[in-house]
Amino acid sequence: MSQTTAVAAGTRIGHVHLKVADLDRALGFYCGVLGFELMQHMGSGAAFISAGGYHHHIGLNTWESKGGSPPPPGTTGLFHTAILYPTRPALADALHRVVTAGIALDGASDHGVSEALYLRDPDQNGVELYWDKPREQWPFGPDGKLAMFTKRLDVEDLLRQREA
Repeated sequence: MSQTTAVAAGTRIGHVHLKVADLDRALGFYCGVLGFELMQHMGSGAAFISAGGYHHHIGLNTWESKGGSPPPPGTTGLFHTAILYPTRPALADALHRVVTAGIALDGASDHGVSEALYLRDPDQNGVELYWDKPREQWPFGPDGKLAMFTKRLDVEDLLRQREA
């Protein structure tokens, strides 16, 4: 791989667009469970949802996937969509929503730089719900380089952080 200049600071992923089998079912998960707001329907085949009134953070469509099934294991594709929450109490609220909806977690991890919950949407797309710890709490090795790790996250402690 050739050396190139770094991408501009402040560059970020703007949104994700997911192929789903059933648009109403997907909206039930992303809006009904996670609390995203429906911004626009495009006919019966697509919808755009957001947090806080942005034009969209997630696009959902059935253009090539209506009634379809998830790709089988061992194939390439999206591993997960990561949804960043602004605070630990906001992540705790998301966990409460997921648990209340009876959705099982695939995992819950403390990565040193963040705390993350892993689950699947109704189309079996991987979803990560996480918050970033303040940079001054990030783990660094003696060489000054970032030293991320994966440890079990105490979900009961996280739930106690939920804002009323």
